[in-house]
Amino acid sequence: MYANYHTHTWRCGHATGTEREYVENAIRSGLKILGFSDHTPQLYDGDYYPERQKMRPEQLEDYVDTVLALKKEYEREIEIHLGLEVEYYPKYFERLLRFTEPYPIEYMLLGQHALGNGEPGDLFAFSPTDAPEDLLHYISQCLEALETGRFLYFAHPDVLRFTGDPAFYQREMRRLCVRAKELRIPLEINLLGLGDHRNYPNPLFWEVAAEVGNQVVLGCDAHRPENVYRPEVISQAEEMAAGLNLTVLESLPLS
Repeated sequence: MYANYHTHTWRCGHATGTEREYVENAIRSGLKILGFSDHTPQLYDGDYYPERQKMRPEQLEDYVDTVLALKKEYEREIEIHLGLEVEYYPKYFERLLRFTEPYPIEYMLLGQHALGNGEPGDLFAFSPTDAPEDLLHYISQCLEALETGRFLYFAHPDVLRFTGDPAFYQREMRRLCVRAKELRIPLEINLLGLGDHRNYPNPLFWEVAAEVGNQVVLGCDAHRPENVYRPEVISQAEEMAAGLNLTVLESLPLS
């Protein structure tokens, strides 16, 4: 594995370790590119904020400063990039873009963890659902996000835990895969989900992506320094991709 663009920090509330530990573990493991993409803050109305899910708005400046300092310090050993993992919430997206615009963010990953605007009562992607309307909502919201042109790639596109009709799932996910291919947006095989035996990567989804011919990237989704490079999980992902004839990209252009 040459590059990983999906790395978190303690600011999201559910990751551990220091940024320096992630960098040094990446160097020891032989990675050439490490991208930090912590969960972006959101600017909700009122006092609501989902604790232990994403950094708070007042933490963004420190996040940027810390990553940029490490980028400079380790420039002879590894290429470090500054990104964010973003949930596309229509009500708040333009507000988020205005908030992040002054900072030198190099890329954004789409990681859709909830439907609607991520507010109380909206479906969380890890919650099982067999309702066709939930799957259709997820797909339409993700398609709307991809159409913005703001995202480097689509992280864990199969995160929604749909327990309904498999044929319906594959038919509808095909629309998502086809449009992602048309937009030249790679899809991520998520190594956290694979290594922790979560409901993703979903074989039904990746069968469709293989038939459509989507480009693929491996993302560590590291929430602990030791998970920035897990050789046994990387091997599993590479075998999975090879078995389906998926094209795995070694690195991605950021300009």
